Amino acid sequence: MLEVKKSNKLQHVCYEIRGQVLEEAKRLEEEGHRILKLNIGNPAPFGFDVPDEIQQDVIYNLSHAQGYADSKGLFSARKAVQHYTQQCGIANVDIEDIYLGNGVSELIVMSMQALLNTNDEVLIPSPDYPLWTAAVTLSSGRAVHYSCDEQSDWFPDVADIESKITDRTRAIVIINPNNPTGAVYSRDILEQILEVARRHKLIVLADEIYDKILYDGAQHISLASLADDLLFLTFNGLSKNYRAAGYRAGWMIVSGAKLRAGDFIEGLTMLSSMRLCSNVPAQLGIQTALGGYQSINDLVAPGGRLYEQRNTAYDLITQIPGVSCVKPKGAMYLFPKIDPNVLKIRNDELMVLDLLKQERILIVQGSAFNLDDQQHFRLVFLPRVDELTSAVERIEHFLKGYDQ
Repeated sequence: MLEVKKSNKLQHVCYEIRGQVLEEAKRLEEEGHRILKLNIGNPAPFGFDVPDEIQQDVIYNLSHAQGYADSKGLFSARKAVQHYTQQCGIANVDIEDIYLGNGVSELIVMSMQALLNTNDEVLIPSPDYPLWTAAVTLSSGRAVHYSCDEQSDWFPDVADIESKITDRTRAIVIINPNNPTGAVYSRDILEQILEVARRHKLIVLADEIYDKILYDGAQHISLASLADDLLFLTFNGLSKNYRAAGYRAGWMIVSGAKLRAGDFIEGLTMLSSMRLCSNVPAQLGIQTALGGYQSINDLVAPGGRLYEQRNTAYDLITQIPGVSCVKPKGAMYLFPKIDPNVLKIRNDELMVLDLLKQERILIVQGSAFNLDDQQHFRLVFLPRVDELTSAVERIEHFLKGYDQ
C-alpha cells in the first residue's frame, strides 16, 4: 500500500510554537513530569479567569445557541463590535463589514485564502506571530519579512519595508501591540507605514488582539483610524483582553476603501458562508465583554497582576549575565536576547529542548518567529510572581552551565 503523505501545500508551512519541542513536553508529561508552560499566551492555566459577567451571560443564553447563526455572526455581537470601532475612531463601519470567527486565527487564514493568488507577496514583520507566515504560505502566497529594529524598541524599519516591495506585493501586516516583542507603535511610525502602503497601493492587515494590554501609559492607536483611502482589515477578539482564549471568539473588520474591494469582500463572504458560522455560544459573550467593565485595566495598572509580573520577569531576566531585553509596553511576553559573546548558542531550538529536558520549563526559540538569528527566545510572564521568580532563576542556572 502506498504511503499517504500530506498535501504539498503544507510543505513549507511552519508553526513551531506548537512544534516538536511541545511534542517532547507532552511525552515528559505522560511520564509524570510537571512542565511549566511559558510557551503560549494562554491565561486560564495561570488563574486569569474570564470575567464572571461574560461567563454568566453565555450560560444564561446558551439555549439560544442551538442553531446556526448568520454566517458573519450574531447581530448583537457584530453591533457591539461596530460600537467598539467607533470608540477606536475607525470610520464608516457597517454591520456587514464585520465578520465573527473561531478566534482571530481562523479569520487570518480565511482572509489570506480570499486575497492571495499563487506567489502573491505579503509583507510580515520579523519577528512575527508565525500564524501569519503560515497562513500566507498555505494560501499559495509568499511571506516576505521586513525587519523590526531591536535598537529602536523593536519598531518596524520603514526603509526595509519599502525595499522589499515588488510588483507582487499585495498587503502588509502590522502586529500592534506586537507579539512577540511587546512593542507598542507610535503614531509617527504608523503614519510612515501607511504612507508606504499608500504609495504602493497595499492592503493593510492590522492584528490588534492585545490592544488593551498596555503598560506604563502606552497608548494604542488603531491603524484603521488613521486613514480611509486604504483598505484595512482589523483583527481582534476575546482571547487576550478578556482571558477567553478557549472561547475562540474573534472578529475581523473591513474598513476604508471598501468600494474598490467588492470582489475581494465577496470572496470573504463566500468563505464565511462555507464554514456555516462560527461558534455561537462564544458569540454570546462579545456584547457583554465589549460593553461591560474592562477588568483588564486593573490587571495592567501598577499593582495589577500583569503589571507586576511583567516587571518581575523583566528585572530578573535582565540580571542574567549575557541576557538583555527591550522592556515590553504591551502584550504578555518578554523577548530577550542572548549575547553571542557571552553564551554561544548555535541552535536555539536545541537550547529550548535542552532547557525543557533539564529544568522542565517550556519556552519558544526566537527563530520560530521568523527571526534570522539564534540569539532570542520568547517567555510568557503569566505565572504569579513567586513561580516566575523560580522559573527565571532556573533559566539562569541552565544558561550559566550551558554549552553547545
